[in-house]
Order: sequence, then C-alpha cells, then structure tokens
Amino acid sequence: MQLETVAPGDPSALPALAALLQDVVAHGASLGFLAALDEAEARAYWQGVLDRLGPAQLLWTLSDAEGRLLGTVQLARCEKPNGRHRAEVQKLMVHSGARGRGLASRLLRALEAAARAMGCSLLVLDTEAGSAAEAVYTHLGWSKAGEIPHFAASPDGVLQPTALYYKLLG
Repeated sequence: MQLETVAPGDPSALPALAALLQDVVAHGASLGFLAALDEAEARAYWQGVLDRLGPAQLLWTLSDAEGRLLGTVQLARCEKPNGRHRAEVQKLMVHSGARGRGLASRLLRALEAAARAMGCSLLVLDTEAGSAAEAVYTHLGWSKAGEIPHFAASPDGVLQPTALYYKLLG
C-alpha cells in the first residue's frame, strides 16, 4: 500500500479520484452527492479540491501495489484566529471493493499525525448516523457529540440524520 499526500495543483490523480467518488456514492455514501453521479460532476468536485490544496487543506490517497486508488481523506484546518487549533476531517472514502481491510483507519491515523504536526489539538467531522463509518470512528477513539436529524439526503434522496464526532489530540 502506498499512502501519499497530493501536491497542490497536481491533476494526475483526477481520473482515479472521480472514479472513486462515483464508486462510493453508487454504494450508498452520500458525501454530498446523489445517486447516478456522473463523471463530469465527480471531476468538477475533485478539481475544486485540488485547486484549494495548500497549508490549510490537505488530501491523502491510498493506493495498492498496482497503483489503483483505494481511498482518500481530506483535512481542512480552520484559518480563523480563534480556531487554528482545530481542523475538520472531510470525505473519508474507501473503494467498495477494499472495505474491511483497515484502510480507513490507516488514512485517519495519517491525518491525525499530520494534524498534530500542524499544531491542531481538536479534530471534528460529521457522518451519516447509523452508517458503518461510525464504528470506524469509535474504534479509533473519536467521541460522538450528538446527531442532527434530516441533515442531508442519502444518494437515493431520503433525508438522513448526521452524527457529529470530535477527537482531542494529545
């Protein structure tokens, strides 16, 4: 497995990133998108992410030995003067064919280490309440702060609650 931080403005991963996003949405993860996510919309999303990469916005990819993209995660550090100690975990994704192998944990551990190195002491995230992702976060020591009902639509358009999580970095 190869874990990499994507360089700002590097478009080389765009096709694989778009395919990964389409896969996870097709398999039930909303991540802000509805079912039948087309390649153009997926590419546009990732192009926006790539354009924002820099000191406060990081992206990791995890690929297998053959170079196939299996997962990603993003870290967005708060840039406000009173919030520079915190960052948000965004869009943790693992390909549907690679789940259950500890890849999400590996991505999150790399993100947490980088957040510590940046001086962050608090991480936050949200995920669909009742999803398999909740077990990953709990297993890695995240604390649930609560839920918000009807927060976002699942890929099939049904409104779902979101669960809010945080982790204090020691």
